[in-house]
Amino acid sequence: MTSTDTHDETQDSGPSGYAAARLRLLTEEARSGPPRRAALARLTDDWLTGLFAAGTEQPRGVSLIAVGGYGRGELSPRSDLDLLLLHDGSDPKAVAALADRLWYPVWDLGIALDHSVRTLAEARRTAGEDLKVQLGLLDARHIAGDLGLTTALRATVLADWRNQAPKRLPELQELGAERAERQGELQYLLEPDLKEARGGLRDATVLRAVAASWLADAPREGLADARRRLLDVRDALHLTTGRATDRLALQEQDQVAAELGLLDADTLLRQVYEAARAIAYAGDVTWREVGRVLRSRAVRPRLRALIGGGKHNAERSPLAEGVVEQDGEAVLARTARPERDPVLPLRAAAAAAQAGLPLSLHAVRRLAATVRPLSTPWPAEAREQLVTLLGAGRPTVDVWEALEAEGLITRLLPDWERVRCRPQRNAVHLWTVDRHLIETAVRASAFTRRVHRPDLLLVAALLHDIGKGRPGDHSVAGETIVRDLAARIGFDRADAGVLAALVRHHLLLVETATRRDLDDPATVRAVADAVGTQGTLELLHALTEADALATGPAAWSAWRASLVTDLVERASAVLAGDPLEEPEAAAPTTEQERLALEAIVTKGPVLSLRARTEPPAEPRGEPPAGPEPASADEPEPLGVELLIAVPEQAGVLPAVAGVLALHRLTVRTAELHTLELPEGIEGSVLLLDWRVAAEYGSLPQAARLRADLVRALDGTLNIAGRLAERDAAYPRRRGVAPPPARVTVAPAASRLATVIEVRAQDAPGLLFRIGRALEDAGVRVRSAHVSTLGANAVDAFYVTGEEGVRLPGDEAVAVARKLEETLRA
Repeated sequence: MTSTDTHDETQDSGPSGYAAARLRLLTEEARSGPPRRAALARLTDDWLTGLFAAGTEQPRGVSLIAVGGYGRGELSPRSDLDLLLLHDGSDPKAVAALADRLWYPVWDLGIALDHSVRTLAEARRTAGEDLKVQLGLLDARHIAGDLGLTTALRATVLADWRNQAPKRLPELQELGAERAERQGELQYLLEPDLKEARGGLRDATVLRAVAASWLADAPREGLADARRRLLDVRDALHLTTGRATDRLALQEQDQVAAELGLLDADTLLRQVYEAARAIAYAGDVTWREVGRVLRSRAVRPRLRALIGGGKHNAERSPLAEGVVEQDGEAVLARTARPERDPVLPLRAAAAAAQAGLPLSLHAVRRLAATVRPLSTPWPAEAREQLVTLLGAGRPTVDVWEALEAEGLITRLLPDWERVRCRPQRNAVHLWTVDRHLIETAVRASAFTRRVHRPDLLLVAALLHDIGKGRPGDHSVAGETIVRDLAARIGFDRADAGVLAALVRHHLLLVETATRRDLDDPATVRAVADAVGTQGTLELLHALTEADALATGPAAWSAWRASLVTDLVERASAVLAGDPLEEPEAAAPTTEQERLALEAIVTKGPVLSLRARTEPPAEPRGEPPAGPEPASADEPEPLGVELLIAVPEQAGVLPAVAGVLALHRLTVRTAELHTLELPEGIEGSVLLLDWRVAAEYGSLPQAARLRADLVRALDGTLNIAGRLAERDAAYPRRRGVAPPPARVTVAPAASRLATVIEVRAQDAPGLLFRIGRALEDAGVRVRSAHVSTLGANAVDAFYVTGEEGVRLPGDEAVAVARKLEETLRA
């Protein structure tokens, strides 16, 4: 359909003709993106022009103006119509009648309308009072009526904006920072708001307003494409949902990707993140320039008074060879020759980060345009400058992003392209893969005094997840990549081997410490054999903590830190030549012994329930000595510690887990093991050490928990029935289906028991279902190690047969398969 055809149809048919033409336009597969948005704006212009002229008398001194996104011609399928009816004040009644003639047909079609009726003076005054109104008027576009009135408005608003810019731009920057605090960073969110999150469409509009002020201009390369990409995604989101929404929810992403012709939701998110990163980086550069200009304007009059006029040259302080500081940025020295100095990008980046300065846009672009590639292997200076950059701490992030914005990172490290802007669909992770790697290096920079080879620690931190984005286990893929990459960077064969081992085993310590029995010699021996040397173990310990801290709050705690430290000390002793012996029973704490004796006397369960706001004691005794975990400086909210002692019997695990589920207590961590009693006391006691938190409301009383536990153990409390009744009464909300549960047998994890690993979506009653399924399978749970990471439960159960020995291989696999079927049902 041509624009003329559309115009004729809307004129002839009125609102129904416009609605039909609009629907036809939105369902045309051949037209999408900017052409469709522009066509939709023209179609709407024609319809509104017809409504404007439909009266018996043509109004004078009145104009209809599109503002905001409609003013820019960026109409998405469900966009609001932002309209201003501007008049000279000569005939208010005629203007009111015209407004009714315009607004009601829009409402009748169910189109959202943001409208106002003002004189020029009123519009100017409102813009001066409301920054949002002023920004919308900067995009004012004439639709119908008195063109001279529209032109006067545009000229007046633009002149006011430029005159008031020194005052209004800092206000606009502050509003953007507050919005970013509320909405988060678009380039890292799994369910981002395409408009309001930092790096979204709102920020792109703000950059246009800054450019209109003539104080500063955004770097334009890539900005228009980034804005177009986000608008295309919003169009597809509107079409697939049928709603005016900017939130790219998880359940919509596959449909939106299909609408855009993309491979999958990950490809969609990666494109969104790339666009957001371009806009966010342009914003950082632009606001830095605004600050520089405003500071210069404030200082210049005083300087002129002191030196009697003349041009002031900004002071330049040397930072490194070819790099100087000027106006709060790291820039290239006048004598710098990037075309002859291939190490200059890394030297400039390292100098900027170490000085806590941003790397200027002009410097980065000059480097990207002229610098020669590094030789292979890199010269020693290049490797040292990379390590210096990574060791600078928090300033590394902004400098790295500046290099990446101009493509310098992928030139230095080609494998970086696979992880750049790659989403991580895991609620535990706060960042994309590439940003997580930089964050890990930032965290590792605080641990460089703990290790003998800080350079290997920092490079391993940067590359430990480089295998993500390739098929198979990312640790295995990463090991191969890093071995080659380390040689390229200039590390010798021995160092390249250490880096490869660190990447291959970067999850080994935390997974073993939280899912294995550290008193089992096989556990410690497996770690020692995998690591190989004490130097590598020292590096792996620091890398483990940096990686976890960079993942998110759910990935690290004082409790996990103490378990990892314990494992490291035991493995270190083995590597030093100390023989592994059968573990002696750990001495119970005073409280554990008191509860155990009371359980023997009462022949029933006893428990202790108390809040914990400090790092907890090691479940098997006092915490081991070693480096303080990074989180130990402040009290850590760990929920509530629940200690339960029960005379050893069948069904303890499902009974306790079921009672906790009935009382709506969320299990964060759990340990179960047999407690040795003092000589002369017969019997055996199971000790359960749990960290729990109330799902909502207050904690239940300990006496009530104990009473229900007694009933659960003697069979008079039907836990399964009660949980089923509750689930039926309160059906869960629909959402994205989580991945199915996975149950595996860990081979050779212990010579004393069979280790069954469970990975599943955390849910009320999950641990109860697992415990009951294991009981039904006729196996004994010798010990359990339960942890919750975000929405994921990661549990390990050491089980034996009735005779107390490991299960035969086939039987172990059958138990795991049956448990998996139960959890997937």
